[in-house]
Amino acid sequence: MSGVELPAAACAPAPIFAAPIFAALGDPTRLSLLLTLSDGATRSISTLSADTRLTRQAVTKHLHVLEGAGLVESVRVGRESRFAYRSEPIAEAMSYLDQISAQWDAALGRLKAFVESASET
Repeated sequence: MSGVELPAAACAPAPIFAAPIFAALGDPTRLSLLLTLSDGATRSISTLSADTRLTRQAVTKHLHVLEGAGLVESVRVGRESRFAYRSEPIAEAMSYLDQISAQWDAALGRLKAFVESASET
């Protein structure tokens, strides 16, 4: 298809920070935990596992994935760890997706112009 180039982002790998964030958000349980924590309150593993079918061990495993992606942080309070939401990685991922969206919009605009000019001839 001559005259139409794919956006650079379609061929380039995602920035190094993006993959763990998207992987962490790809799991419904982790997404639910993050949604719970996004109100700004810190919570213990016991609190997060209450009213769910998840064991504390399962919640711990998911929280460690979220922490590895930078989406939550833990603070030791006495004998328990309390977890809090971190919004910065989400903002960075949204900015990255906005850049990808703009590049695709530009590429699709060029494709539309190409198709319309070809149909006029």
